[in-house]
Amino acid sequence: MDRVSRAKLRNFLESSALGRIILIPYRLKIASSYYYEPIKNILSWSIRSREYTNFTYDLDDLNKEYLAAFVAVVTGVEIERIRAYIAELEQDENLRIHIEKLTHLSGERYVADPKARYGRRLGWYAFVRATKPKLVIETGVDKGLGSCVITAALMKNTEEGCPGYMYGTDINPKAGYLLQTPYNQYGRILYGDSIETLKGLSSPIDLFINDSDHSATYEMNEYKIVADKLADNAIIIGDNAHCGDELFKFAQMTHRKFLFFQEKPKTHWYFGAGIGVAFPKG
Repeated sequence: MDRVSRAKLRNFLESSALGRIILIPYRLKIASSYYYEPIKNILSWSIRSREYTNFTYDLDDLNKEYLAAFVAVVTGVEIERIRAYIAELEQDENLRIHIEKLTHLSGERYVADPKARYGRRLGWYAFVRATKPKLVIETGVDKGLGSCVITAALMKNTEEGCPGYMYGTDINPKAGYLLQTPYNQYGRILYGDSIETLKGLSSPIDLFINDSDHSATYEMNEYKIVADKLADNAIIIGDNAHCGDELFKFAQMTHRKFLFFQEKPKTHWYFGAGIGVAFPKG
């Protein structure tokens, strides 16, 4: 077919009702091509994984670069150092072995994958390492993967002469089973309703991570409870910012900056969550 004939055919397909109908299979093919990989990953995950909630996964390489840039902008720390912190967690064999061992020993072993996959928690670790907080709060700990990541960072900070401590909160008395020796030397879980637990805290909070009840009202109530307990340079992380705007609203209410990082999981069907962060202006 010559160039003129191709042009006439294209004009017919694009400008007539019949042409639009003829193109339906082609459009379906284009659209469905975006889902080949996720569907393939669904089949693989359904056979290999034990998880049914709070999915864990690695991030792809470019996404980790974006994460390093994101943390660097928020903290004001050069990106090379943030990259080094992320690599530090990925190469922490003691933590990896700890997570695998305790997962195998746990009563939750049939619904939890033993392999340590940190996802956006790489960013949590980098925030702790970069800002050297004295007090970190994590509301909602589930099995304690995030708590272990945070306390592993606090352990490194302590070795460098900048000690800190973490309090996790959870209403489930069985939550946090991964937070055991040596990581429980740098943090502990406070059981009960997070709102009530937060009311009882008196020390300034340097890093606050919301990951408990994901209802909009409860999330905002947590932010309001800690508003007067935050240190001057406190960073607030919202683990629900990919599907809710409560932290964004809180940032505006309290005259803070807001940024969001979107995860891109590697070889996983889930589209990813992210890190919403509210931080001081200036």
